[in-house]
Amino acid sequence: MATQENTQIILGIETSCDETAAAVIAHTPTASNPYAAKILAQTVYSQFDEHECYGGVVPEIAARAHAERLPAIVKKTLQDANITPTDLTAIAATTGPGLVGALLMGSTFGKTLALAAQKPFIPTNHIEGHALTALLTENNLRPPYLLLLVSGGHCQLVHVKAVGSYTTLGSTLDDAIGECFDKVGKMFSKHDATFTHPYAPKVEAAAVKTTLTDLSGTNTENTYGFKLPQPKTENPLDFSFSGLKTAVRQALDKAAQKGDLTPDFIPALAAAFQHTAAQSLAQKTINALKQTGAIPLVVSGGVAVNQTIRTALKKVAADHQTTFHAPPLNLCADNAVMIAYTAALRNHFTPQTSNLASKTRPRWPLEEMTL
Repeated sequence: MATQENTQIILGIETSCDETAAAVIAHTPTASNPYAAKILAQTVYSQFDEHECYGGVVPEIAARAHAERLPAIVKKTLQDANITPTDLTAIAATTGPGLVGALLMGSTFGKTLALAAQKPFIPTNHIEGHALTALLTENNLRPPYLLLLVSGGHCQLVHVKAVGSYTTLGSTLDDAIGECFDKVGKMFSKHDATFTHPYAPKVEAAAVKTTLTDLSGTNTENTYGFKLPQPKTENPLDFSFSGLKTAVRQALDKAAQKGDLTPDFIPALAAAFQHTAAQSLAQKTINALKQTGAIPLVVSGGVAVNQTIRTALKKVAADHQTTFHAPPLNLCADNAVMIAYTAALRNHFTPQTSNLASKTRPRWPLEEMTL
């Protein structure tokens, strides 16, 4: 494969949870845009079938599924990109944070392939991948910016000052926002068989079905007929969703005991929950922008596909005279493009060595990613 002299071709592997993914990107920096890159190929397999009967992700099953599917997925991705391992500049894999067994499957495969192809291996931080993806897809975006990371395992506000320079301003004290959506959906599944794993998208789908569609207010009691609490924390930039989740359970149980579960009840409660969660995220983001100044706002992570949340955050950006950015929907959830791209940027700014002795990190704070 013919490439420009300054082009990096990176294979990325992502196996931090229940997505088995591989991607190849070509990073060709220019004087005006050191972040310029192109996606050559990507493949994602989501393990919904493996975990559906358990109502959530089972770590051992996730690791086994990665081991079974990863060889074929990497082979297909390389073929789709029309390259061989010898064409690669380096091979990257997620080594944290995430499920230990799942991380081991991807990182071990990546290291083995790197050793066989005599290419450098670049251990990559999953959260940093989410933090930097928008630089690939948003041509006008440059650091510094404020990142709101919202996913099944993470809920953080991060000041992205540069590649390899991050300050976490706030994080969740209990459930991540995606985890909260999943748990609420699982509550609904006891009364509505259409709620199945993965639950979060079902909550959003139910919410748009309600006949109570006024989203203009911030008082959910007036808007939807439910009094759901706005989460409060000592640090105005931290998140907490346990109280909101409990309030939804109490409203659901009360209605079930009274026989009030009408066809519109769960959609209305889902809408009230989603609206309250979106308003909480928006307020925390406003607090962060007051601290950082009116820098660009980026939202990333699997929950960033939620349109109610996106709408609330777009309004925050507009109200604070700044720009709103988000990766395309297919790059919000866990994927290997973000891993390959992050590895390319790190290798560009600070050339990486072999790293074959690197270990998996179930917890790996962004602040440790200094270049």
